[in-house]
Amino acid sequence: MIPDTFRSLRKFNYRLYAGGAFVSNVGTWMQRIAQDWLVLTQLTDHNATAVGVVMSLQFGPQIVLMPWTGWAADSFDRRKLLMFCQALMGLLALGLGLLTVRGMARLEHVYFFALMLGCVAAFEFPARQAFVSEMVDEVDLSNAVALNSSSFNAGRLIGPAAAGLLIPVLGTGGVFLVNAVSFAGVLAALANLRVHELRAAVRGPRTRLLDGFRYVWARPDLKAMLLMLFLVSTFGLNFPIFISTMAVSVFHVGSDQFGLLTSLMAIGSVSGALLSAQRDRPRPELLWAGAGLFGLGCTLAALMPVYVLFGLTLMLIGISAQTFTTTINGCVQMSTEPAMRGRVMAILLAMAWGGTPIGAPLVGWVADHLGARWALGVGAVAGLSAALVGWRWLRRTTEA
Repeated sequence: MIPDTFRSLRKFNYRLYAGGAFVSNVGTWMQRIAQDWLVLTQLTDHNATAVGVVMSLQFGPQIVLMPWTGWAADSFDRRKLLMFCQALMGLLALGLGLLTVRGMARLEHVYFFALMLGCVAAFEFPARQAFVSEMVDEVDLSNAVALNSSSFNAGRLIGPAAAGLLIPVLGTGGVFLVNAVSFAGVLAALANLRVHELRAAVRGPRTRLLDGFRYVWARPDLKAMLLMLFLVSTFGLNFPIFISTMAVSVFHVGSDQFGLLTSLMAIGSVSGALLSAQRDRPRPELLWAGAGLFGLGCTLAALMPVYVLFGLTLMLIGISAQTFTTTINGCVQMSTEPAMRGRVMAILLAMAWGGTPIGAPLVGWVADHLGARWALGVGAVAGLSAALVGWRWLRRTTEA
């Protein structure tokens, strides 16, 4: 008997897909840690700004390509689109891995592969989010969204710790190659889905790329939620910078303890996602509460004097960040018309990651010139600002 918290796993297609996605998520998080470590300790002299540039290149395409990525998710077979994108992402991991193993990797190579990965991921994310609605019934959509977040963060729990242990043994290039192999899991899952059991997707018109913008502009609730997400994501969700600079420049630890910090935050993230999965529907009031708790967590993390206390505080940040992002994801999906879901999710992706080219270099500059603790302060202000936006929006809704 599958507990109600995991009820979406009763569906064969979702269960198979979730298993393959989990394998890929572990590999993806291994690569993220190895990539940050490569840039921070091997290709530069602890330059947080360079890590910020990598993040900008990796997530910048999300906003530039937004009209086309959402349109593609609403217009084409999402399963086939996902298979194509996952295969390309595996090849990119393979290419960077081979360069690094052979000792040929340079900072500009990491920049290039980050940009290419960002372009592919820009098409993959909205298709992946919208594809969930084809594998489960509408009543289980919120649960499936939360379980997707649980899988992603379970990968964050295992992947960084594994990367921290493997980097001294295989090197950063070896970790990239392990990630390339991990894409076989999700590709095999997608290839073996029972296609006849998928729910028919409602397709949007192929020629109207900007309908998603018009749709969101006419919805005050969506505009408020996306503004909150933009604030937190742009200036707050810069965890590679926060954690790597605190680990290297404040606590002076090695790659294993660096990976452990990310895993500790992932414990909180998994907990937050599972709590969200227990709810029948996402609760809008959790948006401002989660954002406020995130701001408080960043404040506490900036003040922690020792490694252990800092790691424990990251668990609080993980719970709050995951509660916030999962609730927004669920609220947006469930309040959006099915024919517009792919395009709206592309806009959500742009708000989530498209601000990174602005926020990541800024936070990296603060870390380089003022210190890692002040960089966490930027995240604290972002969370508290988003909480204020959410509180005002909900108050106006209640008064109306």
